[in-house]
Amino acid sequence: MTPRTALVTGAAAGIGAACAKRLAADGMAVGVLDLDAGRCAGTVQAIRDAGGEAIALGADIAERAQVQQALGELRAAFGPVTVLVNNAGVTDFVPFEEIREERWTFVFRVNVLGMFIVTQEVLPDMKAAHWGRIVNISSSSAQTGAINMATYSASKGAVVTFTRSLAQELGPLGITVNNIPPGSVMGTIMSEANRDRFQIPTEVLLSTLPVRRLGEANDIANAASFLCGEAASYVTGQTIGVNGGRVVS
Repeated sequence: MTPRTALVTGAAAGIGAACAKRLAADGMAVGVLDLDAGRCAGTVQAIRDAGGEAIALGADIAERAQVQQALGELRAAFGPVTVLVNNAGVTDFVPFEEIREERWTFVFRVNVLGMFIVTQEVLPDMKAAHWGRIVNISSSSAQTGAINMATYSASKGAVVTFTRSLAQELGPLGITVNNIPPGSVMGTIMSEANRDRFQIPTEVLLSTLPVRRLGEANDIANAASFLCGEAASYVTGQTIGVNGGRVVS
């Protein structure tokens, strides 16, 4: 494989960390980005221990100047960025009538504006290379909706349509754009918050999943690995559900 440099946002833990490690195992140098570079140390060390290359980066993805600074560090370390996994996001659990504009704005600022800024800042590298892979992590809640999660579900729905539009615009430039909506993935900050809040017994949750097991972060990373590789060159604008059958299409 031609040497590639990847950026994974929200990569200090959970799905982002799994994606960063998998792309590194695929032979890519990886920028591991989160709000605080210090939080990324564990992911970076794991990649280096496995023989890969990685750098810890800190930035609020909704602040363009911070994103530009982080990308400058990544490019200086490993060169142009041609693979992007937009994973960073925040969730929300509030009944619709209690949602305040400030919270709505905050969730969309991170989940939608942040993705827009990072993608826009990485795009020149991909255009120059006439090759690029963008994978956006949304949520199965964008496909089904969720009680007390109107803000989160709506923001992730925007990610799905953002993906479809961008895929059509960037396809002629050699850049693919796809979307993974995870479902029932355990071991992430959001999944643990769901478990604590709704107190759903594991056996009840499993009964709703055709594969009868909960998802793991590596399940999402495996799909991202495929979409970021050469084998997926004819796949763009797609929603690749990795959810154990929670949502079928």
